[in-house]
Amino acid sequence: MQLCLHSCRYMRPETAQGIFVNFKDLYYYNGNKLPFAAAQIGQAFRNEVLFYTYILKTGLLRVREFTLAEIEHFVDPEDKSHPKFSDVADLKFLMFPREEQLTGKSSTTLRLGDAVANGTINNETLGYFIGRVYLFLTRLGIEKDRLRFRQHLPNEMAHYAADCWDAEIECSYGWIECVGIADRSAYDLKAHTEKSGVALVAAEKFAEPREVEKLLITPSKKDLGLAFKGNQKMVLEALEAMSEAEALEMKFKLESNGEAEFQVCTLNKTVTITNKMVSINKEKKKEHQRVFTPSVIEPSFGIGRIIYCLYEHCFYTRAGKTEDEQLNVFAFPTLVAPIKCTVFPLAKNEQFDTVARDISKELTSSGISHIIDVTGTSIGKRYARTDEIGVPLAVTWIRRRQ
Repeated sequence: MQLCLHSCRYMRPETAQGIFVNFKDLYYYNGNKLPFAAAQIGQAFRNEVLFYTYILKTGLLRVREFTLAEIEHFVDPEDKSHPKFSDVADLKFLMFPREEQLTGKSSTTLRLGDAVANGTINNETLGYFIGRVYLFLTRLGIEKDRLRFRQHLPNEMAHYAADCWDAEIECSYGWIECVGIADRSAYDLKAHTEKSGVALVAAEKFAEPREVEKLLITPSKKDLGLAFKGNQKMVLEALEAMSEAEALEMKFKLESNGEAEFQVCTLNKTVTITNKMVSINKEKKKEHQRVFTPSVIEPSFGIGRIIYCLYEHCFYTRAGKTEDEQLNVFAFPTLVAPIKCTVFPLAKNEQFDTVARDISKELTSSGISHIIDVTGTSIGKRYARTDEIGVPLAVTWIRRRQ
């Protein structure tokens, strides 16, 4: 039985791209300095094909509209250290590196600082955010022994990613991905620069000018036009986009053979370039700054999945007054509990009720969410009611005998 299908073609699959598009302004607002970060939360959409039996297996974990929160932390690709990494370096938790996955081993407890030092985790900034995600989830109420960080396998990695880890939480559906932490290199900003024509770059100013050797690629538009006619523009763009290694290889072939074979991806074919069509030379020049495209470290949080797992991890039952009675309890940490406190006296008494109302006013003025219960119901039932909605604290009292 196939359920509803509609196109999500014009809806965003993630919240991050708005941050990349606005990079130039964000960089300016940060005083033209790196590193800096921007965060965004909102609705994202995926064009999932849903079937009745598949929904039964995944419940609310795989939906087509969901809340996504993402941080884009921009760094110099030549310096991915983090000044606060020492704050999380001593954390120890379950990690599942790709080597263990490929050899059939299970996740193991590793020290975060060691994982970065031995190269298991690509760099300090990525490691810092992995540590912060661990602290965030465990402080919410996720159980430490049911949380692991799994490294992406080679066939899962995006072609542009330097490294990627998923925070996976164990629940009744097994281990599910709730947070992705990726080093996306400079792919996004380069892609937006290429399509928009706006240079999304950063600059490092030198204290003293530096003499550097630059490789200068100078295509001859006239000779390229005669040789390739309507395809001239695509060949020209491909030549100008060559990496230094590719340009040096072509330079060697042109000098030794007078021509070189060159793959033009946009034409999907190999063309022959002669030494009349392009000039490749090295020249020395003084530079006052280094211009580069920043890399980005991205933690991406699936809010709905985190909340679902939090409900499972905080829920348990306790025995009631009779053998068959089971009482539901949500053991939410105070940090995330919707209601922080209940106020009720142990006995029904007008004087106690007045005190309860006074305490309620004090809690309200302090911004502490609470409920007040001065009904004559037994204290056990009132405790059970608050357990069921996850209230972590209670204020209660009884008259002291003289």
